[in-house]
Amino acid sequence: MTKELGKAYQPQEVETAVYQMWTEGGYFAPRKGSKPTYTIVIPPPNVTGQLHLGHAVVNTLQDTLIRYKRMDGYETLWMPGTDHAGIATQIVVEAELKKKENKTRFDLGREAFVERVWEWKETYGNRIVEQLKKLGASCDWDRLRFTMDEGLSRAVREVFVALYEKGLIYRGNRITNICICCQTALSETEVEYEEQDGKLYYVRYPVSRSVRGSQDVSRSVRASRAVAEEGSEFPLAATCEATEQLVVATTRPETMLGDMAVAVHPEDGRYKHLIGKTVTLPLMNREIPVIADEYVDKEFGTGCVKITPCHDPNDYDVAKRHKLPELLIMDQKGVINKNGGKYNGLTREKARIAVLEDLEKGGFLVKTEPHPHNVGTCARCHQNVEPMASEQWFVSMKSLAEPAIAAVKEGRTKFVPERFEKLYLHWIENVRDWCVSRQIWWGHRIPVWTCVDCARIVVSSEDPTECPLCKSGHLVQDPDVLDTWFSSALWPFSTLGWPDDTEDLRRFYPTDVLVTAYDIIYLWVARMIFSGIEQTGQEPFHTVYMHGLLRDAEGRKMSKSLGNGIDPLEMIDKYGADALRVYIITLVNLQGGDIRFVPERCEHFRNFCNKLWNASRFVLSSLGDTDCWTLPESLTLPDMWIVTKLQSLIYDITAHLDKYELNLAALKMTDFIWDDFCDWYIELAKIQLRSDDTKETTQQILAYVLETALRLLHPFAPFITEEIWQSFPGGLRDGPSLMIAKWPEPEDRLRFKRETAEMELLMDTVRAVRARRNEMKVPPSKKAAWTVETQHTELFERHADMFRALAGAGGVTFGPAPEGAVTVVSDGATVYLPLAELVDLEAERARLQKELAAAQKDYDALSQKLQNEHFISKAPERVVAAERERLTALKERIERLSQ
Repeated sequence: MTKELGKAYQPQEVETAVYQMWTEGGYFAPRKGSKPTYTIVIPPPNVTGQLHLGHAVVNTLQDTLIRYKRMDGYETLWMPGTDHAGIATQIVVEAELKKKENKTRFDLGREAFVERVWEWKETYGNRIVEQLKKLGASCDWDRLRFTMDEGLSRAVREVFVALYEKGLIYRGNRITNICICCQTALSETEVEYEEQDGKLYYVRYPVSRSVRGSQDVSRSVRASRAVAEEGSEFPLAATCEATEQLVVATTRPETMLGDMAVAVHPEDGRYKHLIGKTVTLPLMNREIPVIADEYVDKEFGTGCVKITPCHDPNDYDVAKRHKLPELLIMDQKGVINKNGGKYNGLTREKARIAVLEDLEKGGFLVKTEPHPHNVGTCARCHQNVEPMASEQWFVSMKSLAEPAIAAVKEGRTKFVPERFEKLYLHWIENVRDWCVSRQIWWGHRIPVWTCVDCARIVVSSEDPTECPLCKSGHLVQDPDVLDTWFSSALWPFSTLGWPDDTEDLRRFYPTDVLVTAYDIIYLWVARMIFSGIEQTGQEPFHTVYMHGLLRDAEGRKMSKSLGNGIDPLEMIDKYGADALRVYIITLVNLQGGDIRFVPERCEHFRNFCNKLWNASRFVLSSLGDTDCWTLPESLTLPDMWIVTKLQSLIYDITAHLDKYELNLAALKMTDFIWDDFCDWYIELAKIQLRSDDTKETTQQILAYVLETALRLLHPFAPFITEEIWQSFPGGLRDGPSLMIAKWPEPEDRLRFKRETAEMELLMDTVRAVRARRNEMKVPPSKKAAWTVETQHTELFERHADMFRALAGAGGVTFGPAPEGAVTVVSDGATVYLPLAELVDLEAERARLQKELAAAQKDYDALSQKLQNEHFISKAPERVVAAERERLTALKERIERLSQ
């Protein structure tokens, strides 16, 4: 049954009904057949998430691509799902537990707390899915997956065991980023660096009289630990009395409690005589060596660097090279431990205050100066992270990275824009081993068990019931869970049923395109590539389409602290989902640069939707009893012009979409509908509909152009196009829904180049007349007879009625200029307007003289350019020809203006 369009477009009413029709029709699911497949996996939003503009950007782009390919004859699958977001979800549930019950997770215990998180997930976890539907996302929701589903959890275990058995997963004590707020390890890609206003502290390290070696340092460390275990205070050097000192500059004086050496550059002449000697570590009264290492920057501070192996990744590397001992002086809560002597039990913040006080009392503190510097912060809670040595599980990356590097270098996986390829390769070619263990309770538990009786390690994809060595049933599972990105890295194939050989896996893997923002190129994109190759032998996708980050109108990153965040649901309620979608797409630039979002610009695209709606109501009301259409053999000049423009549009939109130039496609689409179709052809159609000779032809062209334009616009603005399409008579539609209608193909037989050029000539003259009337503020109701002087007299005479109607003329005559007329010059004609009584003739003469001078200046410059032999010989022939044509046009213009 054909719908009837209402007088005004009401997106809130239309969108709900249309989306329900799509879901009930099952149109989001892939249709089985012999067609080629096209697959996109959604970047799974966190179950804690609420739709924000970043989600709106990435999902609008994916939906546009999947709708285009669906109409273009592909068997499409847009795989949806959500991520368990280990740390983020645990933080949310812990906060709720504290607020409602004044309890911590430790009060509940691990098992009960995990149950509580699952309850929270069932209540709130699908909230963002429902919000994505309001945006128009055409995912196959029947396939909705969650990273902790049974099947995906099985895939995680299988991968862990396989990597462990290959020797690519190991447990080791290494420097790791620790968030003392979330109380867990983080990988390097989960740390965000921000500039903070810090200080640089200059501290004296007295030079010892004796020369000692590394064995003496180890003995000093052991003695320090013994004192700590006895609970005594370390002997504090009361004052700095040595005649020679090394002054060390540091931003973190509290970590000096774990110093194992002072390093200088081997070529720094100031300190060469001290290399191999020892200095006394202030406050701890421990002797440590002076070592030489090229890591040291001679220009930073004093050129002396304290080496704290357990609390700085660079120091850790230096210590390994020089075989220095390690001393951990802080726990994962950021509290000084027994190795910190008298500072044991203090938080890192309080320890800094106490250490500085004691350094100043002892005369060790030389000076303090401001020092802005980059500090690592947790990407989730934004607190400063603490680098420290701890025992964690790591993935060895070297052998995994090599095929992932080759996949991009050899072109099997491409980045759009291409510049992101360098970013990807720089990271993965220098990648460090990946810390995958997290000290939280929500997530995939590490599948490693230890036998209590014989200490045998058991790594298994299934929960073991007994020790394979001693047959004991006393097995304890590792308390840590895996990094959330470990499971997300398997997303393209685990969601399709891997490790089983499923029909979905065979049909839809490898997937085709990954759409995502560039900020997770390390966190997710790279890990999917090497995981896909390692586990399946194939790259998970052939293209990575990357977009920029969304920012506010001033270019600032959107954040709660700045209060500049924009709720896309509010934008949808106010302007409609289609207006938001089209605006977003037009913002995504081809270079992948960041996007500035101006909310008020949505109004422009809401107006576009209203324009399309009103134009469609006119077309549908003009069809009369027409319930099917065929293109007439005999077309008018405007008909030939609009169908030619439409063929070019079909070609351009298709080409832009195939090259991921979505913004250019959207802009061309809106320009065609607003300008060519609504502002020009519909106005011409109103004239033609009044004639019995052209009425039926015009009806057919109106129907053809609008219906085709709706197909082309559908991927960008799905709701309004579907609603209008459903309002067409049944014979004008080729299926139950626009979203599964056939994508248009351009037809050469409908390209009328000569006639289109003629129409453009008339339109250019009409534009010139309209502009002059507006400039002189002539009211639209004021009509007068125009005189036209042109080399194309036959063309203008043949279409005099059309020209008269569009240009607001009372009549049109052809001949030389009458007395007292205002001159309007276009590329194809000179029009004389008898409006002397309405304008200042002297001002008009001055305007024409100014226009003539400008044309003469352009003509002279172009003439000189074409007389330049260097230009003629170097420029392409088509460029030279175009410039000569422009010179001829300028000459004709000058002649007309001179008359």
